[in-house]
Amino acid sequence: MKYLLATSLIVGSLATLSPAAQARDGIGAGGAAALGVLDGLAVGGAIASSANNGYYPGRPVYRAPPPVYVEEDYGPVCHFERRRTIDPYGDVYIRRVRVCE
Repeated sequence: MKYLLATSLIVGSLATLSPAAQARDGIGAGGAAALGVLDGLAVGGAIASSANNGYYPGRPVYRAPPPVYVEEDYGPVCHFERRRTIDPYGDVYIRRVRVCE
């Protein structure tokens, strides 16, 4: 990573210090630089997109899960009732009690 950064800095500084060519066909220095950048981005994008086919190896396929048969279980029916209880000290409490039939 250090070598890549150092190389790019050296090449960039040499490119900015070199004298510009004079055969331009009417395009200014800024326009030529912009065209070079756009061409580089286009070529780089084409190379990057041809390297892989996206994140997945193929198209996603939906498969329905196999059918599952469940036997209904009608066990005891339970509910809660309020019942009055008395503790050993004689205090009266209302408690919820689960009652199964």
